[in-house]
Amino acid sequence: MTTVVGTDAVTVAGTAAITVVGTGTGAPLPPDAMSAVAGAGLVVGAARHLAAALLPEGAERVVLGPLAPALDVIERHVDKGDKQGRVVVLASGDPGFFGIVRALAERFGAERLDVRPGVSSVATAFARLGLPWDDAVVVSAHGRDLRTAVNVCRSQPKVAVLTGPGSGPAELGAALAYRCGDRVLVVASALGDPAHERVERVTPAEAAARDWGTAVSVVLCLDESRALAPVRTMAGPSAGPVRWALDEGEFAHRDSMISKFEVRALALARIGPRLGELVWDVGAGSGSVAVECARFGAAVTAIEKTRDGCDRIRANAEAHGVDVQVVHGAAPTVLSDLDDPDAVFIGGGGRELPAIVTACARRARRAVVIAMAALDRVPAARDALTGAGFDCDGVLLQSSRLAPLPGGVDRLAATNPVFLLWGVRPPARTEGVPQ
Repeated sequence: MTTVVGTDAVTVAGTAAITVVGTGTGAPLPPDAMSAVAGAGLVVGAARHLAAALLPEGAERVVLGPLAPALDVIERHVDKGDKQGRVVVLASGDPGFFGIVRALAERFGAERLDVRPGVSSVATAFARLGLPWDDAVVVSAHGRDLRTAVNVCRSQPKVAVLTGPGSGPAELGAALAYRCGDRVLVVASALGDPAHERVERVTPAEAAARDWGTAVSVVLCLDESRALAPVRTMAGPSAGPVRWALDEGEFAHRDSMISKFEVRALALARIGPRLGELVWDVGAGSGSVAVECARFGAAVTAIEKTRDGCDRIRANAEAHGVDVQVVHGAAPTVLSDLDDPDAVFIGGGGRELPAIVTACARRARRAVVIAMAALDRVPAARDALTGAGFDCDGVLLQSSRLAPLPGGVDRLAATNPVFLLWGVRPPARTEGVPQ
């Protein structure tokens, strides 16, 4: 069988320089792996895979640990040509799914690979639950910062987390225990091993209190009330909202105390909410900015000092089908107990505004956006941003909306002007910022 990629790259299956075999989640090696190993001059894989393989006499073996030394051995072997036999790499699950195929393709070129996928741990875990996973978000915390996985779990109803040392079920549970009380963690361990496989449902707090060992395959984070989504035409998270800067009438609010959609449109552009990040909405009021950020996939914490405001934010989040963590309290005091944000929107503050901006700017990783009706507060807010090392800019927004008059004609009705100030942390100045 010949596969043509583009116009000039041709690979004949079985004769590529490197054969990559996904072993799935089963304990014994699949027949495809055994047949590939039979003609190998070099076999690379985890110790358990090499122990299960019948290596040809004289074949070299490399136990996978640090990736760079293994790639160097593969390169030396490939450079010797066919006389040394093929290189075979054995990898768990599907090696093209957060696996070794990426590193091999980057180093040797995709056209030199013959990839034979197995069933991934993610597919197996969802199969054990009898759930489809075309709408799941898959995030890797293996060798990566756990905060991205935590933020995805906070904002999405169905997430699979690929874990690693220091980023396992206990750490994930600890991060979610007081922020996602409605989530259930499903810890899948030793998948495919009939004697040791376990699939356990626990709360985040229960996960945090246990030692899970080294056999964890994957952790699923589920909002079980939304575990079965409508039929999809695209896999993964939703593509994002069709509309944003929604009309004020689409939110419950008190006495027009809500960010106008013109202001919200520019604020969202400067906040840049996205999947895997955390946004604070400080002085959230009705929570319109918080809800809109959550609709883009960000994890959102809304801080509001009035109890009726907190109830209103929760109602608006539920009405728009998003998750928003609501914190009742006054900034800047209440901010000290929260996770560090990527971006912050400040829509209230009064006399405390300079202190609030200073506290937010110290901890924001990327951006702070402030909406102010009183122009005399702009200098202090700007000084707080520049003092924290942000590049600062702003604009006075004045808009007039069409308003109907008798006789089928319209007039222009002016809205109250609002000054929008924003600060962006330059990449060169990220030293000392929480990572």
